[in-house]
Amino acid sequence: MKPTKSGKRPVTTKRRPPSGSKDGPAAAETTAGAPDRRGRSRAAAKRPLSENELVILTGLSGSGKLSALKAFEDIGYYAVDNLPIDLIPHFADLIRQSPEISRAALVVDVREGAQLDRFPKILKKIRQTTSTRLLFLEASDEALMRRFSETRRPHPLSRLESIRRSISSERALLEPLRNLADVCLDTTNFNVHELRAHINGFFYDESNDKHLLVSTISFGYKNGVPQEADLVFDVRFLPNPHFIPEFRPMTGQDAKVVQYISRFPETREFIQKVHDLLLFLLPHYVQEGKSYLSVAFGCTGGQHRSVMIAERMQELLQRDGYKVKAIHRDMPRSGAESSHAASHA
Repeated sequence: MKPTKSGKRPVTTKRRPPSGSKDGPAAAETTAGAPDRRGRSRAAAKRPLSENELVILTGLSGSGKLSALKAFEDIGYYAVDNLPIDLIPHFADLIRQSPEISRAALVVDVREGAQLDRFPKILKKIRQTTSTRLLFLEASDEALMRRFSETRRPHPLSRLESIRRSISSERALLEPLRNLADVCLDTTNFNVHELRAHINGFFYDESNDKHLLVSTISFGYKNGVPQEADLVFDVRFLPNPHFIPEFRPMTGQDAKVVQYISRFPETREFIQKVHDLLLFLLPHYVQEGKSYLSVAFGCTGGQHRSVMIAERMQELLQRDGYKVKAIHRDMPRSGAESSHAASHA
């Protein structure tokens, strides 16, 4: 396989015909080069995803199968490692019938031992009823040996022979599976982030952009910035209700305080601009593999302005289809508002 200009080996993909097609199992074979700026393979990104799908990961030990499985889990797949092959048809039936699991990824590899010889027939059977793709991960012998040396973990076959011989034996054992693969991905020059980008490129469902969990956090600067915050916005430039005696015992959840802060043009403009920024950022964070994001808003005490803004941002993002929870770290929990505050803590 000839390296691309970027120094990375290309990705081989095999496009299978639709179910019932008279063509062979691998109607065409193409090569996808390096991912575009969003980390997405251009050719693979255009491939539509079915409503229910099973992805089976296999390949050489040390090629990154577990890292790939975690990447699948982060983009919404139900992930299973080392499922016995006799259970795969039952698992495929579960995917078709379950209202809660529409897409799943599982790992099958040399740990199956002699049972692995039966896998091609099992794969052929489940492809008759379930949309299934086989992803094969591999890497050069030198890269695999280096990874085993760094992790100090034994090769599954190394009890019988040296690491180098074990890798060679494993290649021979898995060659029939490699020939069946829809996608062969060489991870020799990949770090974990580049591997994730390629997984996203081939299998990420753009219609599922909004599975990211967002937390909108209010806090007071006098108590420090939340350590878990990914993005921090300082709202101390907004008029402070604390200096109005009527509002002092209230919080940013009280209607009168919300009305007071909202009447200023800079408040409305700030909310609009931050909302627009988040709508731009969130899909990109999802593509990078983020499964949650914490957005913090700080005022002096964490009682009025930051609470109001965090609540408003939660409302807007929920309206956009995102899962959002509001957390008020420093808001007082006494008085009429204590029960409401506790529900967001």
